[in-house]
Amino acid sequence: MHHSSVNARHDRRAFFSVTRVRALFLSDIHLGSRACQAERLLDFLKAYECEQIFLLGDIVDFWSLKRGVYWPASHNTVVQKLLRRARHRVKIFYIPGNHDEALRDYLDSSFGNIRVKRDHVHVAADGKRYALLHGDQYDQVATCARWLSVLGDASYNLLVDLNRTLSWARRKLRLRGHWSLADYAKRKLHGAASFISGFERAVARYGEALRVDGVICGHIHTPAIKRLDRVLYLNCGDWVDNCTAIIEHVDGRMELVRQGLAGSGARVPEDEIAEAVSG
Repeated sequence: MHHSSVNARHDRRAFFSVTRVRALFLSDIHLGSRACQAERLLDFLKAYECEQIFLLGDIVDFWSLKRGVYWPASHNTVVQKLLRRARHRVKIFYIPGNHDEALRDYLDSSFGNIRVKRDHVHVAADGKRYALLHGDQYDQVATCARWLSVLGDASYNLLVDLNRTLSWARRKLRLRGHWSLADYAKRKLHGAASFISGFERAVARYGEALRVDGVICGHIHTPAIKRLDRVLYLNCGDWVDNCTAIIEHVDGRMELVRQGLAGSGARVPEDEIAEAVSG
């Protein structure tokens, strides 16, 4: 029995190509929401071994859970996988966002070896310093008019639902590549594009004030790596629509990656990053 279980473990490892990295940066998973793509996140977690994981807010979607409890087995498995890594010497930090802001009442506490913090400065392997935050404090809609933020959340969820149907049709037509209706709307609607640009500049100014080399955040579901004046701006994206994350390689290099529908991970092309953050 022991011999067969060992072989089974080896078979699973052979099936999933595991990449060793220094750190993973994840945001906007939205566990508890029907839009969460937990299965793709589980494939992503299987593909990487790391020393540290930074959860940059909206990991659990308490807003959605208040509207109605939705917690399938895959969402529970994500939590169990993270807790298991925390038990096995992976340092995990959780910086709450606006959808899981209730956890801000437990700053500097630990849950299953996962440390809750308001913010954090991460020193990469190459010595560069990165300020970590969710980013909602730099969203004027979320901070000044909560009801507008809730309305925007509902509209975004509608776009994501429509995008699921379009993604199904694209697969049937065998159209390759990632295309997002929500991203398209954010790029083409003038108000949305201005909002994204303003958010990025505000977060970059925060990084400049701290005199760090870069900022890593989430919140607006728009994955990006771009230089804004003296600061490198990195946004993890989300696990609702884009299924993206930031990884730190063992040499300190940062990279934006997307988890594919077929379980494969890939670097997000430079031209797609530029398109996602244009405007």
